[in-house]
Amino acid sequence: MSIHDPVKIGIVSVSDRASTGVYEDKGLPALQDWLTRALKNPITFDARLIPDEQAVISQTLIELVDAGCALVLTTGGTGPARRDVTPEATLAVAHKQMPGFGEQMRQISLQFVPTAILSRQVAVIRDQALIINLPGQPKSIAETLEGLKDAEGQTLVPGIFAAVPYCVDLIGGPYLEADDAVCQVFRPKNAIRSPAQG
Repeated sequence: MSIHDPVKIGIVSVSDRASTGVYEDKGLPALQDWLTRALKNPITFDARLIPDEQAVISQTLIELVDAGCALVLTTGGTGPARRDVTPEATLAVAHKQMPGFGEQMRQISLQFVPTAILSRQVAVIRDQALIINLPGQPKSIAETLEGLKDAEGQTLVPGIFAAVPYCVDLIGGPYLEADDAVCQVFRPKNAIRSPAQG
């Protein structure tokens, strides 16, 4: 029996071409790999590969939250192109917006490319779930979640996942415990659960 809370996480890759088999989806494996390395909790993944259709995206997000996912991460569909509607679909199901996540993701991506300002990722809360739109590329997914480190492994720019466990605490979700070697998370001292509490 694990001492860590089990958690159900929804992962959604939004891509017209990958969802019809034109090319292999790389978003879902990237999300699953990073989360498996980053979290000590036992994780049940609910994975979905869907087209860039606003109604389908919104419906998928609602289904995942209703199914008990405490965290839902999407990848793809956040640019300025006509078919990029993931942010609109996400905002349509929101009870609260969490703009700091999108701001920080763009700050991280700007370290690499000036076109990061074209990304429109958003994060929202629906019921007791946190939903975050991530970039489409596996490398960018890891960078935005984990942050940027120097050659010695010291954090230069914090990744967004540093704030995810405490946010999930505040909305009544499971206690997420991260592996510090992958991603150091922050909680106020009074929110840190001692090992004795299990």
